[in-house]
Amino acid sequence: MTVTLATATGGSTTSPAPAVRIRGLRKVYDGKAVLDGIDLDVAPGQLVALLGPSGTGKTTLLRLLAGFERPDAGELGVPLARTTVYQEPRLVPAHRVLRNVMLGQRGTAANRAAALASLAEVGLADKARSWPATLSGGEAQRVALARALVREPRLLLLDEPFAALDALTRLKMHDLVERLRRRHDPAIVMVTHDVDEALRLADRVVMLRDGHVSVDLLVDLPHPRAITDPHLLAHRRRLLAELGVDTPEATP
Repeated sequence: MTVTLATATGGSTTSPAPAVRIRGLRKVYDGKAVLDGIDLDVAPGQLVALLGPSGTGKTTLLRLLAGFERPDAGELGVPLARTTVYQEPRLVPAHRVLRNVMLGQRGTAANRAAALASLAEVGLADKARSWPATLSGGEAQRVALARALVREPRLLLLDEPFAALDALTRLKMHDLVERLRRRHDPAIVMVTHDVDEALRLADRVVMLRDGHVSVDLLVDLPHPRAITDPHLLAHRRRLLAELGVDTPEATP
């Protein structure tokens, strides 16, 4: 099968082209198909959470979307403007916060102003001159988000970006991501192992198993969401069951 790496472009006003278009995507390592015939569309502005047991290809799919690896077969259409935020903030210790946000960009007055505005968006306007070593984990991850969003991506890839944070900081980061996506409106694909995180943030939850999509769940509920919402609880039971986790039924 011919592999096509296409740039996703806009379509008609009645039926806009997807930000991400995947058809028959296949990736093989050591003779084993980690991804085996994946079909998936992600609409502009949509947040899709990728769930699944370890080793089911979530991070592999993210790396393919980022352009770090090439598929062995299939079609993959993605925007040229795309950035990735990882579990580790990956800040350069020898650079102050502002310069970390501007990594890879020219040091023009316009780029500096955009980086300062991006820091203000994530609540760190007062940290521009700080060193990464002085930041908390949550602050460092907010700098990583600012660095990604200052490039105005049409596709934002999140690789378990909140897994290393404490529970309270993680909830605050969820709120921040929701505010930022409303403002910037990128398509977002997020890898997570946290079912509650997926349901709190995502428009769709896609579960991978044995190289295939086993669940593609639409979460059509307004934000902000409480995980105690009966509709979310029903989705939660279904997703946990797919992951092999039994949940007790609520007692009347």
